Amino acid sequence: MNQYGNHVQNEIYQKKVRPSIPFRFEELEQRAREKLDDGPYYYVAGGAGGEDTMRANRNAFDRWQIVPRMLNNVEKRDLKVTLLGQTYPSPLMLAPIGVQSIVHPEGELASARAAASMNVPFISSSASAHSMEEIASVMGNSPRWFQLYWSNDREIAASMLKRAESSGYSAIVVTLDAPMMAWREADLENAYLPFLWGEGVGNYVSDPAFRSMLKDPPEVDAKAAAILWSQVFGNARLTWGDLEFLRDHTSLPILLKGILHPDDAKLAIDHGMDGIIVSNHGGRQVDGAIGALDALPVICEVVNGRIPVLFDSGIRRGADVVKALALGASSVLLGRPYMYGLTLAGEQGVKEVIRNVLADLDLTLALSGQTSVSELDRSLMTNVRDGLFPSKKERPDTQSAGMTF
Repeated sequence: MNQYGNHVQNEIYQKKVRPSIPFRFEELEQRAREKLDDGPYYYVAGGAGGEDTMRANRNAFDRWQIVPRMLNNVEKRDLKVTLLGQTYPSPLMLAPIGVQSIVHPEGELASARAAASMNVPFISSSASAHSMEEIASVMGNSPRWFQLYWSNDREIAASMLKRAESSGYSAIVVTLDAPMMAWREADLENAYLPFLWGEGVGNYVSDPAFRSMLKDPPEVDAKAAAILWSQVFGNARLTWGDLEFLRDHTSLPILLKGILHPDDAKLAIDHGMDGIIVSNHGGRQVDGAIGALDALPVICEVVNGRIPVLFDSGIRRGADVVKALALGASSVLLGRPYMYGLTLAGEQGVKEVIRNVLADLDLTLALSGQTSVSELDRSLMTNVRDGLFPSKKERPDTQSAGMTF
């Protein structure tokens, strides 16, 4: 992907391509708002409580700033990363987002096809409208991971792990921060929870363990299936000791998503996990939580390269990707932007979001005086809280990052 940003930029300026979606994230979100009804829009765009955590995510990106370097010969750039023994052409992945059918009829199928065509890994959600097998079928051999919402019924959880492995998914992402739905004021005002109407339950109604618990199949009694979903979704009783169950039911690498505290990162390593994803669920679960980017440096410090640390929550543009990688992330997950692209233009919209973020990433990398995303480090960054320019590769200043663990 050498000089990817230059090529994309030139094609656009020369009008060789006609964009289907706005380039600016703010306009992209606004256009999606205009197209969607209140329920679907706020389900995607909204957060928990007063949405303080959503603001904290973006404020963290504002505090961490790039300090560009000059005269470094940046004509050739390398966006490749190696993760869990696999090499990917860029550090970008599509985050697991459920019930995508509420914004576009094709839902996850369109997003998965876009990811495959752009050679970006797609993380398929447990809460997808389409089954994991259907999603796999449109991706061919393209890289894909499966995200597990750990059901309180162990047979269902074990069945989903088995199905994912059989369907060609190469890693399991276990979301820890959503054992139950958060208090989301916009969704409550709209009385909008699409799962109760049979949206986003594709992996459940196709699951043999789930179906065995129903008197009649979902095709006959959709209401009973929705009620059962509400009874088995999530598991608030889980502890660190339960992770052994995952190892017993899959040979795939396991990453824990939702880590914000360094002690939890240590526990993930102690329990033999293969990676962690620093995330606050895009501000959708705990109102008033720490911004994910502020948690990243100190977590990377305690992990110290023993397992990959990925990042999620707040990525909007290429510069955000550079910041997360420089602060220690191995790869980043893109969420809401691609959902807005899906809303406006389906598969093509998702492709253009991916293209735009990657082009912006490549150009920002070059203009910062860097040539390889895999070599980015803390020396490129400063934090406005301390106002200091880093003079060499150094450990993150956890105090200036606002961390007091």
